Amino acid sequence: MKTTIDNNLDAKVRIARLLTLGSYAALLGLLSAWYLWLAPAPGDRPWVVWLWHLVPLLAFAPSVILGNPRPHAWLCFVLLLFFIEAVLAATHPATFGLGLSYAILVSVLFAAAMYYARWKSQLLRRAQQH
Repeated sequence: MKTTIDNNLDAKVRIARLLTLGSYAALLGLLSAWYLWLAPAPGDRPWVVWLWHLVPLLAFAPSVILGNPRPHAWLCFVLLLFFIEAVLAATHPATFGLGLSYAILVSVLFAAAMYYARWKSQLLRRAQQH
């Protein structure tokens, strides 16, 4: 029989997982919309800028989908670079709205992935002890 602490940890892991998956998908969608339709990079190949942003994030897709906790922690390190770009975009008047939504999505994804990695690791350790 599970204890109350294990039930609380299960609930936290589920919420963090849902937030991670949702914000991850939303961030991929926002970057795709931004760099392909809303404000594409000038020139003939805006998809290059789009790929430059999406490839690092898509590298974590299998791990995020499978729910492995360690790659979620590594995703947080990569998200720090995206956060810097998002804050810079939010300070520019032409991209304030997109930059602000970008910064919020990156922040939510960072927090959710960090908590998921922590709580899932704790849950796995407790399962090994029993």
